[in-house]
Amino acid sequence: MRKSNLFSIFLVVFIDLLGFGLILPLLPYYAEQYGATPLIVGLLTASYAAAQLIGAPLLGRLSDRVGRKPVLLVSIAGTLVGFLLLGLADPLGKALASWIGISPNLGVLLVLFFSRILDGLTGGNITVAQAYITDVTDASNRAKGLGLIGAAFGLGFILGPVTGGLLSTYGYGVPAFAAAGLAAINFLSVAFFLPESLTPEVRVQRQAAQVQRPPFTLEALWCALNRPRVGPLLHIRFFFGLAFAVFQSVFALYAQYRFGLDARQTGFVLAYVGVLAVLVQGLGVGRLAKRYSETKMIFSGTIIMGLSLLGWALAPSLWVLLVLLLPLSLSGGVLNTVLSSALTKSVYPEEIGGTLGLAASVESTTRVIAPSAGGYLLGQFGAWAPGIFAGLLMAWVVTFTYRRLVVNPDPPLGPRAVAGAGEAPA
Repeated sequence: MRKSNLFSIFLVVFIDLLGFGLILPLLPYYAEQYGATPLIVGLLTASYAAAQLIGAPLLGRLSDRVGRKPVLLVSIAGTLVGFLLLGLADPLGKALASWIGISPNLGVLLVLFFSRILDGLTGGNITVAQAYITDVTDASNRAKGLGLIGAAFGLGFILGPVTGGLLSTYGYGVPAFAAAGLAAINFLSVAFFLPESLTPEVRVQRQAAQVQRPPFTLEALWCALNRPRVGPLLHIRFFFGLAFAVFQSVFALYAQYRFGLDARQTGFVLAYVGVLAVLVQGLGVGRLAKRYSETKMIFSGTIIMGLSLLGWALAPSLWVLLVLLLPLSLSGGVLNTVLSSALTKSVYPEEIGGTLGLAASVESTTRVIAPSAGGYLLGQFGAWAPGIFAGLLMAWVVTFTYRRLVVNPDPPLGPRAVAGAGEAPA
């Protein structure tokens, strides 16, 4: 494991998430300027995750065949173009409206949707970065390496929204142009400073080991779910991701309804969560991985997460909530990192990128479902309902993890398969 390579990929993820964090909190206000209803704003937010659901597995598998660096460059270039379209949505949308004969506001909204979908389809940076970490680490330090990805993710999300909020005072297009500038810096840093992690010989071997057919996401996902070891890990990834995404997607509304916090105060609480996530994934995961097996960490993480989400639902005061966010952040950071590490050890080398892409696709699905489910529960039953729902989901995850990973674990790998990512062993 070369520290220079890890630092380079850390910067790639950090800059990528810093740019993403710049514009994410501002999208609703940006869209509302052009007459977007809450439903349209929700669809705009979900469009990125829905597009990533398709794009991440394809880019992950492609990186197994042609190398990590070329796919990272394509992904970052797509992000750059997406941010530029976002910043230029007003003039481009009005020109489009004049050309095809629709209202100017509708033209701008169409450009906004296209920019987010393009960014989602090409937004495989995190998946390919995780595959890169897998290439330059071994089984003993992989969780620590992947923890750095999580730390970069959290750090970008801490600084991005704050910077974006400051820049938005000059117009909602300005943060988008700033994010595009960061993407350009990212592109140049990868092009000139990040070495390829897969040698030509390794890429030829992996191409020979993959079935020569276009990867169809749903088919690959179905096959992966039926594989030993991989299937249970993806099941855990989905239901844990759904429970955690409910927390993330409705937390601002929860804070407003339950404790009367305004946007500024909620931002400080979320920054506190981000700091905890950085500390856990950057420092804590590596130390825990030296003392405990990944199975024990996953099982313990699901228990702590379930109890923390139930505590979130019933927290009587803000101070109690702040205390509960500590174990919630700890378990979330551990599960995000260790599940990815366990997946990379459950497939053959030529399948790593594609399998991580499938995991990212599963996570994207939860981010499409969670905002609607959490918002409905909060609106219909009260601020406590999303937390109870998420806690019950995690209760099922605990029992599933105990049965499939602790009591009756599948072997990490079955018979050798001449297959692509996500396909069943021969």
